Amino acid sequence: MRAIVTGGAGFIGSHLVDLLLTYRHEVVVIDDLSTGKRQNLNPRARFYELDIRSPDLLSVMCQERPEVVFHEAAQSSVKVSTDDPRHDADVNVVGLINLLEACVAAHVRKVVFASSGATYGNPRYLAMDEDHPQWPESPYGISKLVAEHYLRYYARDRGLAFTALRYGNVYGPRQDPFGEAGVVAIFARQLLAGQTPTIHWDGKQTRDYVSVFDVARANLLAATAGDGNCYCIGTNRGTSVNQIFARLRELTGQDVEPAHTERRPGDLRHAYFDCTRARTDLGWEPNVRLADGLAQTVEAFRAEMRQQEVPAVAG
Repeated sequence: MRAIVTGGAGFIGSHLVDLLLTYRHEVVVIDDLSTGKRQNLNPRARFYELDIRSPDLLSVMCQERPEVVFHEAAQSSVKVSTDDPRHDADVNVVGLINLLEACVAAHVRKVVFASSGATYGNPRYLAMDEDHPQWPESPYGISKLVAEHYLRYYARDRGLAFTALRYGNVYGPRQDPFGEAGVVAIFARQLLAGQTPTIHWDGKQTRDYVSVFDVARANLLAATAGDGNCYCIGTNRGTSVNQIFARLRELTGQDVEPAHTERRPGDLRHAYFDCTRARTDLGWEPNVRLADGLAQTVEAFRAEMRQQEVPAVAG
């Protein structure tokens, strides 16, 4: 399979690129490096430094002629979306339309889209499944929901197949703790640096933490299954922030108590997903146990921080 991964220098996208190459697929990466990192790029993939909103995207798509496009590039910060809804919509909606038009022109067979559990908003019931009402509470969630509607339009009227994956809280190596990261990346880096993490609210709020390796595998499976559908990608269970902190404290060997601050506006008490449909239609289910995934993430961050501490050797 010839594939393009947008956002392939980012957290999830780079792991997806690695997985595709492991299975000997031909991979092209498109990333403007606004949040992605050059060191995440796999040297076996061809790379275009390009914004998905650029008119040059059409020529790249027609030159490369991919069978499948995995669309991971996005404005992914909820805070940025609330501070600047226009920018969020420009990247996540206008950028998507630019991509879909280019896909149609290049006769791409399918788009696999990175959607989000943020499209649901405050849960009406748990575990949330694909039939749960979608009432997003941030511009970011709104833009992802709008994107799903555009995908349906292009499938119906332009013949461009799609599968959308509504991610839970993705964590793992390469996640940038300084961007729109979850508590795993933030807490792990702070603890390894000897800093004191801050827990918002009482820490009893739960989320569905899913490994980036499981998410990459869901994308690969969606390339050949689930046409025209959206799927929850999570672990079918909620884990509290307090539990995450306690485990990371053990893994880092830091005997510290967290600081506490007030609940952030819009914070949900509980959110986790029923992923039965992904198992039935895609043959996917999470393989990485949370305990193992956290340990793997801490070791990756520890190795990265050690690398950064190594002094440069004079030439």
